[in-house]
Formats: sequence, C-alpha cells, structure tokens
Amino acid sequence: MIEKIQNIRNSYNHLLFDLTLGVVTALLFSAFLYLEHFGITIKLLNTIFGLLSLTLLLYIPKRAVLTAGFFIGLLWFYWIGYSFKYNGINNMETLITVTFMFIYMLFFGVLALTKSVAIRAVLLFGLSFFEPVDFNWLQLELLFVDSYIGIFKYQFATVLFSLTLVNYIKNPYRYVPLLLLILAFNFNPPIQKDAPLKIKLVATDIRQNIKWKKDTLNETLQIIYKEIDDAVKNGYDVVVLPESVFPFFMNEAPLVIEQLKTLSYDIAIVAGSLLRENNLHYNVTYKFENGNFDVAKKMILVPFGEYIPLPKFAEKIVNDIFFAGASDFKTATKPTDFIIKGVKFRNAICYEATRKEIYDEDVDFVIATSNNAWFYPSIEPTLQKLLIRFYARKNGATIYHSANWRGTGIIK
Repeated sequence: MIEKIQNIRNSYNHLLFDLTLGVVTALLFSAFLYLEHFGITIKLLNTIFGLLSLTLLLYIPKRAVLTAGFFIGLLWFYWIGYSFKYNGINNMETLITVTFMFIYMLFFGVLALTKSVAIRAVLLFGLSFFEPVDFNWLQLELLFVDSYIGIFKYQFATVLFSLTLVNYIKNPYRYVPLLLLILAFNFNPPIQKDAPLKIKLVATDIRQNIKWKKDTLNETLQIIYKEIDDAVKNGYDVVVLPESVFPFFMNEAPLVIEQLKTLSYDIAIVAGSLLRENNLHYNVTYKFENGNFDVAKKMILVPFGEYIPLPKFAEKIVNDIFFAGASDFKTATKPTDFIIKGVKFRNAICYEATRKEIYDEDVDFVIATSNNAWFYPSIEPTLQKLLIRFYARKNGATIYHSANWRGTGIIK
C-alpha cells in the first residue's frame, strides 16, 4: 500500500500531491457529518468513507497527515469562534478557527512522527482516548455512528488491526485481513426504549443577538406560555423547553415561578434558565410538577464558553480580557435525575449530553436542553446530534432533546 502511494507520488509534484492527499483524507473523514447535515444517511457510504479515511491516515506521507489534521480542524470546528461576538468580542472568528485547525493538525500530527503503519495504528487508537483542551467533540469512533461498523473501542481496534495487517501480508493473501472487519460489524445494537409518557419537545428559533434583550422578554414569555398551553390542550404529560429559554435568573423572578407552579398542575414542565446563589452563577434546568419544582445545576461546562481550561493564574486573565468576566459559571458535583410522573430522567444541559459522565450508572432516558443559536449558521447542531446519538447507542439510552435553533427531537 505504501509503495503504491509512493509510486503515484513520484509521478507528481511531491508538495502538491501531499496537500491534495491530505485534503482528500479530511473530506472523507468529514463526509458522514456533512451528509447528515444535508439529511443524507446512507450506511454503506458512511462505512466506506470511514474506512478509507482511516486507511489514508495510516498510510499517507507525513506532510499529508499534517494537512489532513489541519483541514479536519476546519471542517469540524470552523464554527467555534462564532459565539465570541455575543460576549462583546468582535472579529475573533478567523483567529479561533485557525487556532483549532492548528490544534487538530498537532493532534493528528502525532501520526507523522513515524512511517510505520503498525505504530500509526497504535497511536491512532491512543488518540481516541485524548481530548485536546478538554473538548471531546472529535471522537474517532463517531465516523461509524451511522454505518455497518460498531462504535465501541474493541470494534475500532479491530478496524485498525485489519487495515494494518494488509501492509504486512504478502500477495496473494494481502487483502485477506480485511475479512476481520466482519468482527467489527454492529450485529447487536443496544435496546433503546421509549419513555412511557407523551412528551412534547419544543423547538424555538430565537436569535442569540436578541435573546437576552429586555425589550424582547415579553415576546419570549408569550412563546413559552403558548407552547405550554398547546401541550396541555393536546394531552401531553410533559413539555420540555430549551436551555436558558427563560433568559434570566429564574430564582429572582417569583412571579414567573408562581405562574409555572400553577401551570404544572396540568402538565409537567422542564425548562432551562439561570440561577444566582451566593453570588455564584449556574446554568440550570427547572422541573415543575404538581405545584412544586426542582432545580438541576449543570455539571460539565463548555471549555472556553463557560469555563477556561487553563491554570488558575491564566484563567482569570483570559476570562477578563476575552469574556468580560462572563465565563465564570459554577457546577454541580454529580448528575441530577428528575422523577417525572414516576419515570426517571437524567438531566443534561447542551454540552453535557455529549459527555460520557452523564450516562454513568443506569440511565434509560435523558432530557437534554440546548441553545445552539450561539453558533448560527453552522453544522454545530448536526455534530451535536451525532455525538448525542453516539453516546445514546453506546449506553442504550433514549434522549429527548429540546433546542433553540435546530437539534430538537428524540435521539436514539
């Protein structure tokens, strides 16, 4: 395989060939994500593209590996800088995008330290456990979330082992190891149950630039109360509204709390808001039922959005300069479960739904809420949905997701 690539390479300009091969690798690696974004889910295509992209990462020249990592960073995370302008920091999108391109160039660049296919396979498997800047949205197994290949570590290891052996077996049996891919097939998908309740998942479309303005608050509240009223009229047991759908500190709005407590005699209400407690800020979910309410505080914060993953001495400087002190949310110490009409739901707020910690213990059902308007317009809601599906299938859970700007639905 390496010899064939080298022979083709020798026929062209080496630099141009390596750059082209790196871009092709990045496109294959990202194909399933963009197909899903445009509503195309073809398991065979996703399987082929995933296998080809991993094969190329194992065999292509070192310079092509770096190029592939650079453009994977672009294709997957070009949208991260979009949120900065809502914190009063303008013209940062390009800088943040390029930063993430270099981060993932270095991430995959580890493979460029060697030409050995076997060592690259070991390194690539090791990278599947590594999360740059404490951000886990590039899961290597995610390539196969909607394919014929399974998404567990042993299946990923089997794929890498099979693709690697091809390089060490002589003709005429060189491609026989590919038969091992059958062992990585997803023959036993997990059982994912439906909750025994009629649940309305509310999708809102409130732009981030107006979401927190006082002059739009009444309109937002009217939207919320209408959704609750419609859910009651249509016989739903539960209505779920997005993250921070109430764009204020709910515990400082007693009239709203009393209104929701009254409405909760007719229907259970789950909604996102904020909470201020002892001068500390929390991103929270409220659950109202039968005139009472519970609060679930977010346990896992978004790196560089809700906390700064840097040493303490640098954390305050970056927070004050780039986030105007806004990236200072506090967290719960463990996940929160809501009991709604006798059924247990794990609470997850946005980023949390894409973290394995939420699925610890016995979790059948998760209520997830998000505000994806931070990243309008982009593929972020699609990547989030695929990651939620990834963890849902790994853990046999069903996710009920309510989002502001795309992503609302039942995810299995």
